[in-house]
Amino acid sequence: MISAKTKKIAAWAGAVVLLLAVFGFYLFFSSFSGKSSTVYLYVDADDDVDSVCVKLETAAAPSQLLGFKTLSALLGYGDRVRPGRYAVSPSDGTLALFRRLRNGSQEPVRLTIPVVRTMDRLAAKLGEVLQPDSAAWAQRFASEDFCKTYGYDTTTIACLFIPNTYEVYWTVTPDELMRRMKKENAAFWTAERREKAQTAGLTENEVITVASIVEQETADNAEKPMVAGMYLNRLRKGMKLQADPTVKFALKQFQLRRILNQHLTVDSPYNTYKYAGLPPGPICIPSLASIEAVLNYAHHNYIFMCAKEDFSGSHNFAETGEEHVENARKYAAALDARGIK
Repeated sequence: MISAKTKKIAAWAGAVVLLLAVFGFYLFFSSFSGKSSTVYLYVDADDDVDSVCVKLETAAAPSQLLGFKTLSALLGYGDRVRPGRYAVSPSDGTLALFRRLRNGSQEPVRLTIPVVRTMDRLAAKLGEVLQPDSAAWAQRFASEDFCKTYGYDTTTIACLFIPNTYEVYWTVTPDELMRRMKKENAAFWTAERREKAQTAGLTENEVITVASIVEQETADNAEKPMVAGMYLNRLRKGMKLQADPTVKFALKQFQLRRILNQHLTVDSPYNTYKYAGLPPGPICIPSLASIEAVLNYAHHNYIFMCAKEDFSGSHNFAETGEEHVENARKYAAALDARGIK
């Protein structure tokens, strides 16, 4: 027969086990986060378990760091700290979060390739959302050897980037991103699009270059095929493109609202008033709408265009020099009336 003392010991042991179970559940399975919404933890390559814990302090519920530190000590997290961007959700238990960090299960970032005028500006955008800083990206884009690896040079590298939103990891390296962009570029250039480019007499890079000029000429997507058709007409006739945005690019003075004769003297292959044909490469990363406008350009006989005097952002088109001179006169008068120099 079990003695009263034995029963008492058993009861105490059961209580201790229950208490430990409750405490263990609290430490390892209750919600780690003290926030009402998901926050993100950024673990750098030089972080160790102590610095990760410091970063977690702002997100952790009271006492939950003890559970994380206990798991780290028992399971050797200090030997397996993996850089990355990790989601810390209100529904995550401490053990679940610990496993995610130890296994390197990152939360991807949504990377949008924007319409930007220069590769330096793209580098700045990439540096804002990815681990490598803007200087690292700018250095790669300025390297002929790096660009050559992917089939481009420093003047055409912008052609690789198709504006869209992609999911990538925060820790993606420049080489990894370029390989991804190469894959996305290949997927964009379907047989149908390549055939349209060939029909227009353009290479894929030339399509992007024309599209970049169209992009900077008008924000009106409905008008873009007209603008593209006008520039293609000039190319076929051997005329200089005389595109104001290319002069701004050559001068790196994108704020100019009025191109004057003094601006047209800049000696640059991007100055399409001075040199015939297309510039060496795009003057921006163009939008999908501008690229499609070139591939599906409007067929017409216009070889001149001038911004409308109502400042609507659209253009007057002309077939003859006389018509164009009159359109230009009206636009110049409108600029003068507004005091735009």
